[in-house]
Amino acid sequence: MSVRVDVSSKVKGSPPARRVRAVLEHASRLVPRSGAGDSRSGAEVSVLFCGDKTMRTLNRRYRGKDRATDVLAFPAGSGGLLGDIVISLPYAARRSRRLGEPPGKEVRRLLLHGLLHLRGYDHETDQGEMDGLEAKLRRRLGLE
Repeated sequence: MSVRVDVSSKVKGSPPARRVRAVLEHASRLVPRSGAGDSRSGAEVSVLFCGDKTMRTLNRRYRGKDRATDVLAFPAGSGGLLGDIVISLPYAARRSRRLGEPPGKEVRRLLLHGLLHLRGYDHETDQGEMDGLEAKLRRRLGLE
């Protein structure tokens, strides 16, 4: 699957679009389709980097959870758009500090996690399939 990536940011410190594009293009070649996943090739992924306030608003509106989270994914229904990935950079930065790793590594993990959701995987409803696949892909992509 080839990926076209549209990156926008509402916060300072967002990674460059070319880096985001490279991560998603590489990961998309490794992610198998799930039964519910999108089979389109050449799909576009939109990525938004935001702060905790925006993330909390989106999480409350679309998932009914009144708190910030690290990543949300919104699969598209049809057309050339695979979907949207939204990442809270402050949330990712806090997690990377706790892990003692560079923030960029955490952002790459979140991009992979979001891409898996866009391809139809759901760790909240499957029997560990997404978690197992994500761990395998993290190893292959050097994101352990």
